[in-house]
Amino acid sequence: MRPRIAFVGAGAVGGYVGGHLARLGHDVTLIDPWPEHVEAIRAKGLALSGLEPEENVTVKVPALHLTEVQGLSKARPVDIAFVSVKSYDTVWATHFIAPYLSEGGFVVSLQNCINEERIAGVVGWGRTVGMIAATISVDLYEPGKIRRTVGRGGPNRMVFAVGEVHGRITPRIEMLRDMVAGIDSVKATSNLWGERWSKLCVNGMRNGTSAATGLSGNDCDQNPHIRRFALRVGAEAVRVGQALGYSLEKIQNMAPELLALAGEGDPAALETAEATLLENGRKAQRSDLQRPSMAQDMAKGRKTEIDFINGFIAAEGAKAGIAAPANAALAAVVKRVERGEIPARPENIIGINI
Repeated sequence: MRPRIAFVGAGAVGGYVGGHLARLGHDVTLIDPWPEHVEAIRAKGLALSGLEPEENVTVKVPALHLTEVQGLSKARPVDIAFVSVKSYDTVWATHFIAPYLSEGGFVVSLQNCINEERIAGVVGWGRTVGMIAATISVDLYEPGKIRRTVGRGGPNRMVFAVGEVHGRITPRIEMLRDMVAGIDSVKATSNLWGERWSKLCVNGMRNGTSAATGLSGNDCDQNPHIRRFALRVGAEAVRVGQALGYSLEKIQNMAPELLALAGEGDPAALETAEATLLENGRKAQRSDLQRPSMAQDMAKGRKTEIDFINGFIAAEGAKAGIAAPANAALAAVVKRVERGEIPARPENIIGINI
């Protein structure tokens, strides 16, 4: 019998992964707080699209409003609960699904940022698993419609990683890996925390800059000042991660030490890092509609995750005795844009003096 799966949060990433797992025949139920989204899925199915024709599918999948989740108690318990909400909603979302878990059921954090500790605070470390959407960009652009705006991965570009908090490769991690492999490239990692912090470095460099400027990731890279500011943000994040003892992976196709030196102004490293960012943009399959998730949130008038990305990097740096002024400044600027005090524009980054 296949495991029963629930997604708390059927937005861009949760809906994309949950929808494709349902397409592959898994027992999936989507749970979401946006009534129009749930009703559209019920009426017409979940429409998934991408850059290649075979990615364009409509999937019939059960969808529940938050108010209907008590109905889960009338059926078989949930074996795998994916929490795929914004970081600030992690704790309540985990509390929300916890009563419906089976005896051996567990919760998977499929989110930006580092939320495993928050989940473990509700269900315990033994029932907490991490899943990283490392190199993907998706957008819930209308109720019941999710589009992928970057190309699929392959053996040379892992899109997903799944791992245990203790680092061992367990049967449930192998099961998750095999399930997700039907969607895109995935690896079982023994380095969940290093993978998480490495992705946080990427998010720190790209999400806040896009949200503050209103530019796409590619356009941010094309602007020399914004590009170098992003490298400074990434360098600080690397140094904080190193101080915290994480084993960092490559970040935007750069070795962590190269990125750190580039952001700190080493001429040779800076030249290599800038060339790498520009080459990444040339090679990437990206739609013109592609925007990092924080820029999408800003456009929709939603609260951003800035406190859990750049704000978090700065806060963790303070604990470790590592200054992260670029991250702190970026967090402050994004909050001003979020509150409507200033518009999103390139000058918000260009005007930062550290």
